Amino acid sequence: MGYDANQTECSLSSQATQLETKYLEGVNMVEKLTEQIYVVPLRVVDRVPRWKRGNRAIKEIRKYLSRHMKSEDIKLDRSINEKVWARGNEKPPSRIRIRAMKFEDGQVQAELAES
Repeated sequence: MGYDANQTECSLSSQATQLETKYLEGVNMVEKLTEQIYVVPLRVVDRVPRWKRGNRAIKEIRKYLSRHMKSEDIKLDRSINEKVWARGNEKPPSRIRIRAMKFEDGQVQAELAES
């Protein structure tokens, strides 16, 4: 009828692991379906006014990825944004190399591919 510290410690640690696995199951445990590297042409950007070119380049990247990865939920990495805006709004690159990953839930995450 006494207090057993070892038994309570063991039960607390098992409860903690159960909570941890439950948390991990619900958060970001989605597996990748496909991973692809694309070279996205940005020639269309030259047809818009200079002050709109950076914004249009980002829109074209999203449009290209939605067409090729068959998804509307697209997340672009910060590195892509920095590459497009590196020379300012008026002079985005003519093409950009991107690694796109599609997950089970339909989300596409894109990052700059290493050269």
